[in-house]
Amino acid sequence: MTIPVFYTISDDFTKYAAISLNSLVKHANSTNDYTVHFLSQDLTAKHQHDLQELGSDNVHIEFCKINDELVAPIQNRKENYLRADFFTMSIFYRLFIPDLFPQYDKAIYIDSDTIINDDIAKLYNTELNNNLFAACTDLSIQYVDKMVTYIKEVLALDPKKYINSGMLVLNCRAFREEGFIDHFMSLLTKYHFDCIAPDQDYLNEICDGRILHLDPKWDAMPNDNMEPLTDPSLIHYNLFFKPWHFYDVQYDQYFWDSAKETKFYDELQAERSNYTDKQRTDDRQKLDKMLTKKDQTINDPNNWARIKEQGPVNL
Repeated sequence: MTIPVFYTISDDFTKYAAISLNSLVKHANSTNDYTVHFLSQDLTAKHQHDLQELGSDNVHIEFCKINDELVAPIQNRKENYLRADFFTMSIFYRLFIPDLFPQYDKAIYIDSDTIINDDIAKLYNTELNNNLFAACTDLSIQYVDKMVTYIKEVLALDPKKYINSGMLVLNCRAFREEGFIDHFMSLLTKYHFDCIAPDQDYLNEICDGRILHLDPKWDAMPNDNMEPLTDPSLIHYNLFFKPWHFYDVQYDQYFWDSAKETKFYDELQAERSNYTDKQRTDDRQKLDKMLTKKDQTINDPNNWARIKEQGPVNL
């Protein structure tokens, strides 16, 4: 049996993905077989080689170039901006995994700004039953009042059940059988919902009621309002405060411990040293800008909450 794991990246994110991949390989059980797929539209041959070098006898690295036509309906519009900041197609690739890889009935997706501290096979062995996927509640936003309001009043969802899409155990068979991607594309092109986290919001909305919530240790995120977990299985450096840009980020030692084992360590250390205080201030302001989207969308007649009042939009 092969355990399929997916990353979706743009070429400029390769070195961070390499640190995550290194940690995954390090904790992979030697008795299991893993195939790690990188989905991208622009991954250079050099960076493919860099990632390939990190594989092992039982962790195989493969690459899939996303076809432009496949994602053409997803337009560079403000409604599809990540965190109200910029457009990146790569965040949407995860939604296509079940259709692109029909040989898999189940698969794991993880973001590239992660560190894995346990055998990823334990996630794969999650019993999904009739759920469309398994994930963790997004604890990074539970103490952010505007985000809680956005989830309640714009998305019309329970913030305690709103998941973070940085780690997913996908029920690929159910996604295909129930036409998830067709439903997603239909909603996307019909309503152009203005989202803070587009792929994440669509997953929460379409799959509401059929999401299995996992132990928070599988998506531990830096959060100044919470004590760090003592033994996180997967760390996700969500939002703006990346350990390669900021000092004293919660859980940052896990990142640097893995980085030291790769050829990118010195480059990443230099990147943090050269990141200016102005850039860090700008990053903090981006968080404030992201939160203003709540004010823009709460009275939008075409927000999720208003459309849902007219009838169900989920599967």
